[in-house]
Amino acid sequence: MENTEIRLLKVDENSPLFDTKGMFYKEFPSDFRQVRYFTLLIVQKAPPEIREVNLLEQQISEILINAIKHGNKRDLNKKVKVWYKFTPESAHIIVEDEGEGFKKLEEWNEFHKRRTQAFFQQDFDTLEKYISFRTEESEEMDGGNAMFAAVEYWNGGIVYNNKKNKVAVLKTFPKKRHGVTIEEIQQITTA
Repeated sequence: MENTEIRLLKVDENSPLFDTKGMFYKEFPSDFRQVRYFTLLIVQKAPPEIREVNLLEQQISEILINAIKHGNKRDLNKKVKVWYKFTPESAHIIVEDEGEGFKKLEEWNEFHKRRTQAFFQQDFDTLEKYISFRTEESEEMDGGNAMFAAVEYWNGGIVYNNKKNKVAVLKTFPKKRHGVTIEEIQQITTA
């Protein structure tokens, strides 16, 4: 457990992940019914090799849902701003809403830390206490499960601005190679 890194949400307004240089930009109304459409508008720019059988789409969708549902409280007059950039090795997304910010971020981190430690220690009695992260503002179907998956998926980090209403995420993918190098052919033929 000592060597296992538990990925947490960070607050760092000066993080390089907030650099929007070279990124596409879109602005959406807080229309919950159109999240899938908004997501597809963004994901269509991703190269096929990083779409990962809909995982990328699902993760972007969850960020938009959080901004619309928890940030802007589904207020159609409020906007969600999205910056995005894809390469064959990375997906970089920034989403900003007009809400008050993720006020329970530190509480969520502590919850996630205890939950993950219990899992690694195979302490299922403790783990049972950390199934769902709920607050007084949670709706019936809320449980924080999307955020647990997000910290695992976005391996380059999840960073919030100081107000915590703007989040930047990065996913890096292993570089896919095509073909074989001369050195690899020589190793194969001399073996």
